[in-house]
Amino acid sequence: MARFTYTAEKNGGEVYKGVAEARDRFELYAIVRSEGAHIISIAEERNQGPLSSAYWNARLTSISEYEKILFARNLGAMLAAGLALVRALSVMERQIKNMKMSATVSELASAVRRGDPLNVALSKAPGVFSKLFVAMVRAGEEGGDLPGSLAVVADQMERMYNLKKKIRGALIYPTIVVIAMIGIGILLMINVVPTLAQTFAEMKAELPTSTTIVIAISDFLVAYTTLALSIFVGIVAMIYVFMHMPIGRRVGDMVSLHTPLIGALVREVNAARTSRTLASLLASGVSVLTALDITSEVLQNTYFKDVIREASKNVEKGEPLSVSFVRREDLYPAFVGEMMAVGEETGQTTEMLKRLAIFYEDEVDRKTKDMSTVIEPFLMVFIGAGVGFFAVSMITPIYSLSQNIG
Repeated sequence: MARFTYTAEKNGGEVYKGVAEARDRFELYAIVRSEGAHIISIAEERNQGPLSSAYWNARLTSISEYEKILFARNLGAMLAAGLALVRALSVMERQIKNMKMSATVSELASAVRRGDPLNVALSKAPGVFSKLFVAMVRAGEEGGDLPGSLAVVADQMERMYNLKKKIRGALIYPTIVVIAMIGIGILLMINVVPTLAQTFAEMKAELPTSTTIVIAISDFLVAYTTLALSIFVGIVAMIYVFMHMPIGRRVGDMVSLHTPLIGALVREVNAARTSRTLASLLASGVSVLTALDITSEVLQNTYFKDVIREASKNVEKGEPLSVSFVRREDLYPAFVGEMMAVGEETGQTTEMLKRLAIFYEDEVDRKTKDMSTVIEPFLMVFIGAGVGFFAVSMITPIYSLSQNIG
């Protein structure tokens, strides 16, 4: 397939520019004619092979969640304004700065020109567009409201994106403090402790156990700096690999659920994601079983995924959706099952799920804002314990020596 940049004129006289992939110029002429226009000028783009910078930029760059949100929102806005799908994709391709995203949109436009529905074209890029995105677009195309579905999926993704940002933002402060403390501790071990250890050795001071431990660690770091660094990197690498294994993810998810302060936040975040995703999909006309399957993909905690998969099996057997959530109040707050049950009884399940999503999103927002204040006392205790241990370990021998000299 070759890539062409062209200028075309519609039958009504409107002139526009576009970018498209086609086997040759003749196929491109046919594509543009089928869109009710004729080509004025055309140029084939060169240097798109493995030796070009554009080729590698499109493959090495990543696509952020925010860029996907902008894509959904802008595409929906252009379709709502009356632009044809292919034309809207062509316009977006020229506007997008991210090379990989631009190449992806180009592939989408080419697939749509060949006759594929947008949801089929999106499904061919699973690494970029999630099952949720594809399902919402399919529902929009089948229901005749693609702009509306794109607006809904953009809103859904933006809310999930904001949740992630708030949680990460709340964890930045304690992470920086802990890293800074570890860094200062290593510097003290390498630069300060050896001098004090030499003084204690020269004066033949009797050292308590804590001081002996600190000096032993310092001696190891000074004598085997490279080895110590290698061990540290190796441990980090092992933890990273372990956490990306099924059993590692399971352990990590269990730890997060049982960690004070964090556990309640994890439950509310997953309640918000579950409610928001189910509400969006059901409101768009997606079946309950398909919505549950997609929701299990959206959730990251494996224990919550299990609940959704179990709910799917139970719904298939004829049970109400709320029953599975009521049974697992150890994971989902009791309010979730109760609101779902009320929704099923009144025929307003989607509306109740939306209310649940808003409630728990607000709760997460409030808790993440307060998290720094709540964590601060624990950090102070942690820092105080570390500083106190080091100070006592180093000062005790000095105090003992001063008494002996006196």
